[in-house]
Amino acid sequence: MKIEEFLRSRKVPYTKRHHPEAFTAQEVAAVTHVPGGKMLKAVVIRAGDEYALAVCPASARISIDALSKIAGQSVRLANEGEMEGIFSDTDLGAEAPIGSLYGLMTYADDSLSQNKEVVFQAGSHTDVIEISYADFVNVAKPVTGRFAEHI
Repeated sequence: MKIEEFLRSRKVPYTKRHHPEAFTAQEVAAVTHVPGGKMLKAVVIRAGDEYALAVCPASARISIDALSKIAGQSVRLANEGEMEGIFSDTDLGAEAPIGSLYGLMTYADDSLSQNKEVVFQAGSHTDVIEISYADFVNVAKPVTGRFAEHI
């Protein structure tokens, strides 16, 4: 898988786990017994003319208004057709939350920094990867700010 090659090439230690098929970040958190605040949800957005990833806890949703302020431009959610062209090597909706893996910018909600480790989908609906939050920041190089609405 591309994410594993990416992490190995950057000497990032990780743990990969297989789980029953699940599609949303909340479902993945439930089947892997990971708290929703530790499970990363990657949302594909369009900020101006560029695609990017907005990453928040699985237990939250994105405030488009707050994210637009952080991005300094209008933001909208990408549609499935747009996503298919960007993430051709992953199951749709299971992309890793590391924009640099796909040549995209990453935005990460500040609340994620409360975690020592984070877990995210590994390109499929049946695998997750766990890495330290510090390593996530090192490889994703996210712009951080408050844009998650905790539900």
